Amino acid sequence: MIKKISLPLAIIICLVLGFGGGILYTNKNTPTIPPIQQLINQDVGKVQNVDFSFFWKVWSDLSAKYVDKSKLDTQKMVYGAIGGMVDAVGDPYTVFFEPTQAKQFAQEISGAFGGVGMEIGVKNDILTIIAPLPNTPAARAGILAGNKILKINGASTQGLSTEEAVSTIRGKVGTKITITISGSDDKPRDITMTRETIKVPTVVWKMLTNPSTSSGQASKNIAYIQAYQFNENINGQFKKAVDEIEKSNPKADGIILDLRNNPGGLLDSAINLAGYFVAKGQPVVSEVFGDGTINKFTSDGNAVLAKYHVVILVNGGSASASEILAGALHDNLGLKLIGEKTFGKGVVQELVNLDDGASLKVTVARWFTPAGTNISEKGIEPDIKVELTDDQKKNIIFGDLSVDPQLQKALEYVR
Repeated sequence: MIKKISLPLAIIICLVLGFGGGILYTNKNTPTIPPIQQLINQDVGKVQNVDFSFFWKVWSDLSAKYVDKSKLDTQKMVYGAIGGMVDAVGDPYTVFFEPTQAKQFAQEISGAFGGVGMEIGVKNDILTIIAPLPNTPAARAGILAGNKILKINGASTQGLSTEEAVSTIRGKVGTKITITISGSDDKPRDITMTRETIKVPTVVWKMLTNPSTSSGQASKNIAYIQAYQFNENINGQFKKAVDEIEKSNPKADGIILDLRNNPGGLLDSAINLAGYFVAKGQPVVSEVFGDGTINKFTSDGNAVLAKYHVVILVNGGSASASEILAGALHDNLGLKLIGEKTFGKGVVQELVNLDDGASLKVTVARWFTPAGTNISEKGIEPDIKVELTDDQKKNIIFGDLSVDPQLQKALEYVR
């Protein structure tokens, strides 16, 4: 089964050369190396004109000469070789998952996993928090989108991949983890959190009343929808929210769609949600592959929400699928984006499930909005920029009008 996804993960296999206590030497009288026994499936996917004998030479030398042969796990060696090959591509989003890691990744996509509740990725070669998830240890500890992770349990994260970091941060429920982060002031600080079972929310909504103005404008009721992540649950929950908004009393006069700190997820779900706003057949996103092939995805919905005045909230934690949705609504309908520039994660991955429980997440294309904007790395600029101060970032509660200046601006505009 292949799924199109986008979560910012990478595997880096570190080859460490020890020194100080070892001796490097050559011996012309090297003993005969025993042949590998029962090597199977050598021909699947074989590339022509590539000398693979060097690989087997290293394998044989390691197997024959390593001091403690009891520690040589051939399956781990194969996984390590595959991981190193995938890592050599140099793309932080192209990842090989061993079976245990593949299971963890599947749990994340399905919407439930253990940990502290924050999406992380590698940006500019630095482990970075894309978004804390609401009502999780990370959110309660004051961790913010854009914070850099400098250490995990006192160990430096330099050169650490996303997957390695995730594996370290996750653990048994009830145990503690300490991370060292730096924010906009670049001052490191330690944060200790207790791991919990994390259930990723998808969609919540509430009605906001925009009071009447001195100019005589009547008060308006604005449906405020928060979409937290494009996991497997979002389609059903977004439809439920739309049905409730359509039947609400008082009726909604407009909609604020909040994609802030939404790190993305499934491409199909982003296209599905676009169909609630964009007429059938309209472009949503284009995938441009390395060979120049272009796949164009169009809306297949009924645009039931097109009759409302809609604005969209975005910030630096809005990534991948949420950027696709924001770009599609902006380019097709001219809907205003309010807040801060998005993360800039505009590449497409396919998840290939392998026979032994492992999986490969491989970047296959780049995303472009209907107007031709390349989302990757640059992100999408808002039409109305509302940047938060450090104090506002510390105190903001998304959806709380008293401490959410970006929502205040959106409510003012949608009026």
